[in-house]
Amino acid sequence: MSESVKVGLIYGSARQGRFCETVARWTEKELGTSGKFSVEVIDPVAHGRAARHEVHENKSSAHEAGGYRSLRAQLDAADAFVVVTPEYNHGYPAALKELIDSAGEEWYAKPVAFVSYGGVSGGLRAVEQLRQVFAELHVVSIRDSVSFQNAWQLFDADGCPADPDRCSAQMSRMLAKLHWWAIALRTAREKSPYSTAA
Repeated sequence: MSESVKVGLIYGSARQGRFCETVARWTEKELGTSGKFSVEVIDPVAHGRAARHEVHENKSSAHEAGGYRSLRAQLDAADAFVVVTPEYNHGYPAALKELIDSAGEEWYAKPVAFVSYGGVSGGLRAVEQLRQVFAELHVVSIRDSVSFQNAWQLFDADGCPADPDRCSAQMSRMLAKLHWWAIALRTAREKSPYSTAA
């Protein structure tokens, strides 16, 4: 059995000019450095999940249906997920909730890890809420996470953290656990489909 894990890297923000791009690109680089993961970006913007205040009048229902099918296919193909989320008003973004709620069984019996950013809390309040949401979807959340307090001050113009060794060490711990759970749960799903138990 292959020890490589397919990770869906989920962008948690759909805002214009989002800082999520910076944090997610660093996360993707860290995933690639480990050599244990293949990464597919899952972006709410690419699936038509734009910020709530934007107008959607030019979108057809066929386009919307195609976006959902494409999203669900990406989620289904993944062995594990890493969610990069900001904290908006003590919670996680609406676009992320819509993306999560767009699928069901595609999430089941897979692990999820979190990279968060924000102000003084570093996005941890958003992560704690997301743990509850993912528990309802039969997803195993990884205890360890990576968070960036006052994130806008912690990355340079090239998108690198000011303290790369510390950040990489935190990421390495989290990814080691994500990899273990991804292999364990994939093995279990292959042996006995989760739908027989759920």
